[in-house]
Amino acid sequence: MSNEATTAQAAQATEDTAGTEPPPRGLGVSLPAADTRAKTEGTFPYAADLWAEGLLWAAVLRSPHPHARIASIDTTHAREMPGVHAVVTHEDVPGTPVYERGRSDRPVFASDVVRHHGEAIAAVAADHPDTARMAAAAVIVEYEVLDPVIDPEQAFEAEPLHPDGNLIRHIPLRHGDPDAAGDLVVEGLYRIGRQDPAPIGAEAGLAVPRPDGGVELYLASTDPHGDRDAAAAAFGLEPDRVKIVVTGVPGATADREDQSFQLPLGLLALKTGCPVKLTATREESFLGHVHRHPTLLRYRHHADAEGKLVKVEAQILLDAGAYANTSSDALAAAVAFACGPYVVPNAFIEGWAVRTNNPPSGHVRGEGALQVCAAYEAQMDKLAKKLGLDPADLRMRNVMATGDILPTGQTVTCPAPVAELLEAVRDHPLPPLPKDTPEDEWLLPGGPEGAGEPGAVRRGVGYGLGMVHMLGGEGADEVSTATVKVQDGVATVLCAAVETGQGFTTLARQIVQEVLGVDEVRVAPVDTDQPAAGAGCRGRHTWVSGGAVERAAKMVRTQLLAPLAHKFGMSTELLQITDGRITSYDGVLSTPVAEALEGKELWATAQCRPHPTEPLDEAGQGDAYVGMSFCAIRAVVDVDIEIGSVRVVELAVAQDVGRVLNPAQLAARIEAGVTQGVGAALTENLRTPRGLVRHPDLTGYALPTALDAPDIEIVKLVEERDVVAPFGAKAVSAVPVVTSPAAIAAAVRAATGRPVNRLPIRPQAAVVTSGRDRLVRSAD
Repeated sequence: MSNEATTAQAAQATEDTAGTEPPPRGLGVSLPAADTRAKTEGTFPYAADLWAEGLLWAAVLRSPHPHARIASIDTTHAREMPGVHAVVTHEDVPGTPVYERGRSDRPVFASDVVRHHGEAIAAVAADHPDTARMAAAAVIVEYEVLDPVIDPEQAFEAEPLHPDGNLIRHIPLRHGDPDAAGDLVVEGLYRIGRQDPAPIGAEAGLAVPRPDGGVELYLASTDPHGDRDAAAAAFGLEPDRVKIVVTGVPGATADREDQSFQLPLGLLALKTGCPVKLTATREESFLGHVHRHPTLLRYRHHADAEGKLVKVEAQILLDAGAYANTSSDALAAAVAFACGPYVVPNAFIEGWAVRTNNPPSGHVRGEGALQVCAAYEAQMDKLAKKLGLDPADLRMRNVMATGDILPTGQTVTCPAPVAELLEAVRDHPLPPLPKDTPEDEWLLPGGPEGAGEPGAVRRGVGYGLGMVHMLGGEGADEVSTATVKVQDGVATVLCAAVETGQGFTTLARQIVQEVLGVDEVRVAPVDTDQPAAGAGCRGRHTWVSGGAVERAAKMVRTQLLAPLAHKFGMSTELLQITDGRITSYDGVLSTPVAEALEGKELWATAQCRPHPTEPLDEAGQGDAYVGMSFCAIRAVVDVDIEIGSVRVVELAVAQDVGRVLNPAQLAARIEAGVTQGVGAALTENLRTPRGLVRHPDLTGYALPTALDAPDIEIVKLVEERDVVAPFGAKAVSAVPVVTSPAAIAAAVRAATGRPVNRLPIRPQAAVVTSGRDRLVRSAD
């Protein structure tokens, strides 16, 4: 069923039940988010809105150089300024922060060496934000400026930028026969730019000292327990003396908050004994938080005369920037999915992640997978052209299915309906050509007032097939804990899974409604006094935290039904909860859930832990991932071949989702992911000449606006349930981000005949100098 049909049914159901009882509830309906009203009315508690008695304001001094030796730091003038309460540097940090998987390579403050532009040097707490900023500027730092290493290829031969060296990880994947060769060979060199996550809303935080010598941090954290552990290690405290309270998260497509101000904030609160607040400017956000890994990729594809893939060879080089962050995980994903959702009997991939003096790279939605998708799909277009085949036909001859083997040796056990997805977008009707409408209604590349002319516009159609892994990988312990309590007919869910815009709180309400038949379900605020639920990325909360909520709710269900079953001499398995009533198989028992719950307080705690995975071995082999999801996108673009402007006319999307749990929410997630991919394809590139972040603001960094968003047609959602996932559902937001840039690039290639080997696509890459054509579809 198409997503439009699913959404329309949900909308009709909502309309039909408006003003009646009971309201829509449970899984499979478009239950609205509980925080919608607070966000629209401006009462949602974002970190930037918080206040405390005796509040001080913080500011961070950041390095103006990408690489320099620190000769001295003089804080005398800053400390003597009226209104300044504290200045902290590396000398005031009692411990070393420890990040995910035990990494400790990134200090709170630079001490001897600055490794990237914007690295934190010192922090100030003062009684006014302007005073704090002036005091930070008054800290005198003497630098010995060094030549930065900005080319990742130079990092192999350069002097070590870090005590751990410049090489973070090397993965040599070996699969099949190294001597295998095809009848045809195509090669390509590809570059992927640095995309910023550009989080909505200010990155902000409030630190409040505790009487026991600890500290509470109020943050829009997406991984509160991970942030707590890093902070406790940096502060020299036991984890139970540091508490993270999660404030409202205004959306997240990456690691939401920047450690370069979280940790200084806590240190200042501990030093002054006062609450301290910091609200980062957009410039500080660009300088401090992580970005998508810029990547250099070299590919060689071998195929037989019929277009079947024989061997793929690739070299993948990720620019990690100054510190490791999640580069090891990103490289593993890039290497594992370097051949895409295609059957490749022989694969030989070399992958490296290296340190440079560029801004730090880290987790951004679809990390690793997006970069290789753009490259392997360009290779498939080259093969199709060389063989004289339709690009969709060539892909269809090679698509992966359930039971096939990844180049890592892992068997694809989850549903992999790649052929069905490709067929859906290929067969979807193409949008009408602008030449079929009045000229004054044409939408030309460059916008309504753009410089383009109809005679210079050519249309292209291109395809992209993408895949991502769900949850963490390579042995990561993906456990989550949830508690469900029911009292006075109201259910409460306690789970440290952070709502980042992915809809977890709505899903948790739907799960409890489905299992227990109660109408009112509340999700408690998140803090680190609750058991850990892990980071809010890679769809893990839908799977792991949703699974924990379901198990806890089922345990409460058993507590509720057991007395009734005993009274009527039957097992609880013979009772069911439907439409708010408890009924027996024979119809003897039929009672409202509210009546059965009256006067009772029931609760249960449960965990969900998927089956274990393993790290990739020295040959890049291993069952590294719990599950995968797939997407097919057909892009239609108009290109002005004289000025290189590109307008994405339509993106047709087909995706395997396992099971639709909330139709409207699912459609919104796919559309948002596709639009983020449009930015990666056409506009978003954080420029860092000689390691310096250029134009760190939203005027210099071009995000796609509503005018840039194309028509997004969700033409098919394949609901083939993954039997090992709770509810059978799959993550939905990352794979369209991964796939849409590759599809757009393919469409631009089709329109122009140019190779398009770089993302984002620069105007000069889409310019054709051979003359002007009529506006026609590239296949005409």
